[in-house]
Amino acid sequence: EFTKSAQAKMAQRYDGRTTIFSPEGRLYQVEYAMEAISHAGACLGIVAKDGILLAAEKKNVAKLLETSSLAEKIFKIDNHVACSVAGITADANILINNLRIWSQQHRLQYQEDMPVEQLVTRLCDTKQGYTQHGGLRPFGVSLLYMGYDKNFGFQLYQSDPSGNYGGWFATCIGQNNQAVQSILKQEYKDDCTLREALLLAVKVFAKTLDSTTLTSEKLEFATLTLVNNKPTFAVMKPEKVSELLKEGKRIKEEEEEAERAKKEAKTRQRRAAQKGSAKEAPSS
Repeated sequence: EFTKSAQAKMAQRYDGRTTIFSPEGRLYQVEYAMEAISHAGACLGIVAKDGILLAAEKKNVAKLLETSSLAEKIFKIDNHVACSVAGITADANILINNLRIWSQQHRLQYQEDMPVEQLVTRLCDTKQGYTQHGGLRPFGVSLLYMGYDKNFGFQLYQSDPSGNYGGWFATCIGQNNQAVQSILKQEYKDDCTLREALLLAVKVFAKTLDSTTLTSEKLEFATLTLVNNKPTFAVMKPEKVSELLKEGKRIKEEEEEAERAKKEAKTRQRRAAQKGSAKEAPSS
């Protein structure tokens, strides 16, 4: 039976290379890459009946930083696909360039948009290769993809450094992802509109982010909708994000007020019942 120190020594013997399994059947470098992602800024995606959204937490909020684009962690790949990243952004840039090239090559060859899952699968094959060849390290980044194609409509996928991927209705990667997913499990509805999904994203961030107040400097949102039957990607401007956050705050206050009123009504009922039982006691 191994002690903890013995297990740690064992890990050190097998965590230097991605290609060597430990005696417990683990690839430590892949696990370490996933651990790095769990400390990155949160990104979440939600599928609605009339669209799909990605939302991300910005980590760089320095006032003097010049931002070349509206989004820091959400990238457009093609007219019908976009993704958000959690982890090492430098690693993500290479993968995103590959996604863009493959999507354009597919359009040039077949004169149509590349199916979303086909694009995700191709990237995951590349990621998996980096866990199997010596001298390479896994990409330290997870991606959330939102896309639309004529076969399956709006789709949301998540992939991790191991090369695994899955389709979701709503999910989260990065910091506090477990807490976010438990909230999404309770609150998400299959038939929600894009507006409701945006407000749900605000609610989730308000409950799980470390910062006390949410601002447009700390969050970014992007949507994919059908306009004239064509998929259209749009990043929300800071003014729109601020409006959304204000509406989310107002709804939260209304819910808290309703909850408070409910509790007060229950307390009054209980007191009334106690008084009634106290009056009946002497007569009996």
